[in-house]
Amino acid sequence: MYTYDISSVAASVASMLDISAPKHASPAYAPIADKKVDRVLLYNPDAIALWIYGKYRSLFLEAEKRSDFILPARSVMPSVTPVCFGTMYTGASPDLHGIKKYEKPVITIETLFDSLIASGKKPCIVSYGDSSISKIFLNREMDYYIPDTMDNVNSIAMELMREDKYDLITVYNGNYDSVMHKNGPEAEPSIDALKHNIAAFCDFCDLADEVWKGKRYAAGFCPDHGCHLIDGDCGSHGLEMDEDMNVVHMWRFA
Repeated sequence: MYTYDISSVAASVASMLDISAPKHASPAYAPIADKKVDRVLLYNPDAIALWIYGKYRSLFLEAEKRSDFILPARSVMPSVTPVCFGTMYTGASPDLHGIKKYEKPVITIETLFDSLIASGKKPCIVSYGDSSISKIFLNREMDYYIPDTMDNVNSIAMELMREDKYDLITVYNGNYDSVMHKNGPEAEPSIDALKHNIAAFCDFCDLADEVWKGKRYAAGFCPDHGCHLIDGDCGSHGLEMDEDMNVVHMWRFA
């Protein structure tokens, strides 16, 4: 049984920032929640499964060097992006936050973003296009940076880190998921996208060391769900199977 899963993220980050958790959030995970910080960078690469981490661990070595905690985590059903990120940022089950299939309505129950706003802190989201994170957390008194494509999402996020006006920066990258669906989880283009995601997390950690020097911070590598191979050498997810449900989260504290 998992003691840390994606529903633990919301309350854990709230505890790190010393604010109240969202109303319906699952309990925080004490080993990370007890770390008190001033800034949080939540990097959300899509569809990176625990089995991918296990099989291609050599690709993760630089990310491991920057991580204080490497945690296997359990996702929720159905294991599709809006359902899973809905749970990650509310801490609530799909029955409570209301997204129970692949659709992108705005969540109306309390989220981690609402908890920050109520506490006088500033969150922002950096995502792109009509991706789930770009849609399901709208209509809050916070800033959204949503270009049409993913090309400059990470550079925008890095510039915001340098400006240092946000307590929480959420960054979404969906490149591995997109490529994996077309080519399969282990195809060369998919592994190239995975490498990009790992390098991006390392870059965020290194930049945080520079621009948040003198502050306490947390950086999380927090995918939403996993993936599996299907007929036609394509990739998919959404089932209650370990390949889709088990993910790896990494946390750095400084």
